[in-house]
Amino acid sequence: MSGPAPVRAVEASAVEARVAATIRGEILATTSYATAKPAGMIELHANENPFPLPASLRGELAAVLAEAAVNRYPEGAGEGVKRALAAALPIPHGAEMVLGNGSDELIQVITAAVARPGAAILAPDPTFVMYRIYAAQSAVRYVSVPLRADFTLDDEAFAAAIGRERPALVWLASPNNPTGRALPRASIERILGAAPGLVVVDEAYADFAGTSFLPRVLDFPNLVVLRTLSKIGLAGARLGYAVGHPAWIAELDKVRSPYNVNALTQAAVPVVLAAADVLAAQVAKIVAERARLAAALAAVPGAEVTQSDANFLLVRVPDADAMATRLRAAGILVKNLHGGHPLTANCLRITVGTPAENDALVRAMTPP
Repeated sequence: MSGPAPVRAVEASAVEARVAATIRGEILATTSYATAKPAGMIELHANENPFPLPASLRGELAAVLAEAAVNRYPEGAGEGVKRALAAALPIPHGAEMVLGNGSDELIQVITAAVARPGAAILAPDPTFVMYRIYAAQSAVRYVSVPLRADFTLDDEAFAAAIGRERPALVWLASPNNPTGRALPRASIERILGAAPGLVVVDEAYADFAGTSFLPRVLDFPNLVVLRTLSKIGLAGARLGYAVGHPAWIAELDKVRSPYNVNALTQAAVPVVLAAADVLAAQVAKIVAERARLAAALAAVPGAEVTQSDANFLLVRVPDADAMATRLRAAGILVKNLHGGHPLTANCLRITVGTPAENDALVRAMTPP
């Protein structure tokens, strides 16, 4: 007795043609966000906190997570997490917040919420790449304003762009990624006064800059502050939050997915935020290491180090491709920005690691 006839595989060309005829052009033209997690490498490419949580705190987390009801859906809006954030941060009374699966999800939510026909999104350039990617996914026109050669904001050019484009949304990453520079408060205030739509100040790295617009989030009619716990020690938990006037947050909340913050994250975050002194001590270590690493890299022949207010350094070298290859051979991952933008030609973005990791980096970058 013969078995079933083999199923004939569809020709790849036929599938590709169907995909090209079906998927929107804006999606076809982009690439997926690439991440690397090779084992056994010194990871100085993803802007994470290099220090693990203390054993005692990990023990508390283990006990709490063991009791999490993972057979049930999580609390829909994450009210326990919101209360913990409100207790730990200078969020003014009357402000509301919406949570996300990392701040990346909230960037997507905010972009989708403003994606009216004919709308424009405005941002400095270079800045966090996901602003542009989510604009393309939502078919919203994205307008970028080049930074000056020293990576500072061109206030006049930005003001002109606001007047010309009348953007529905302005993204201001402060400190900025990939440059590490925080925006002057006066510049942000001028933009808030001029912009006709929503202005989002993305403070993913604000803990390392020592400045924040959170306390003033209700002082402006068009301000939302976006933050994350990823850079200060909880990247694996994927928790972002947007804070603003209740009218803005109510609309953003309509766009987020149901149950978007999982039960394990909702159980873990209040425990970690209750140990704010631990997180603050780790941030202080990173800031101290940032200064030490910047000085050491500045002494490397041919290296130019940009002032940073974040947990990473932007370093220009004579040949970024060759240096990135050399570092990888030495077991060190950094972010090679060469080819991504004219202003970051031959630049590497290097996360501040532990003292031992930073020493290894400097040795590997120093000519024999």
